[in-house]
Amino acid sequence: MQYKIAVSGSAENNCARGAFKKAYEVGRQIALQGAVLLTGATIGVPQWATRGAKSAGGISIGLSPAISRSAHVNTYHLPTGYMDLIIYTGFDYSGRNMLMTRAADAVIVICGRIGTINEFTTAFEEKRVIGVLTGTGGTETEIDHILKAAKRGRRNIVFDSDPKKLVKKVIKLVRFHQRHKKEVERHREVA
Repeated sequence: MQYKIAVSGSAENNCARGAFKKAYEVGRQIALQGAVLLTGATIGVPQWATRGAKSAGGISIGLSPAISRSAHVNTYHLPTGYMDLIIYTGFDYSGRNMLMTRAADAVIVICGRIGTINEFTTAFEEKRVIGVLTGTGGTETEIDHILKAAKRGRRNIVFDSDPKKLVKKVIKLVRFHQRHKKEVERHREVA
């Protein structure tokens, strides 16, 4: 089974120096680990992750806020390159964010603005595994503060500044949760 790892991050360049290069490497590592990359089908961090995944022969799926290819390109001014499939949700940004995080087994946060925080909190509430690529700037720097203020733990969240290490940690945690889920289902069947 291929895991689906979403990359969430800033479409604008409000990131720390080198963040786009790290996003590229995260996408590449996702592909090298045999996982499928999900993004919001936009520019910036998501596009760089998509380029990285494609450089390693990976599969990349974009979830667009637009209702059609025409609206994706002409209304939202979003790219179509490097993605194997674009799903036109028609749910604007907040709806697209919800669908993307719910479709993913894990979400990796890189840099970010308010949309990234929206995807982070959705993933948190949906109990998804979350990876935070530290040192990339933007709202990424606020996640630790948000977790402390929320006082709800961080059991499914891993942090690292190295893209390769972060992706490995995320996939290891996803595998653990998948095994645990199967064990629970087996116990229910037996009972």
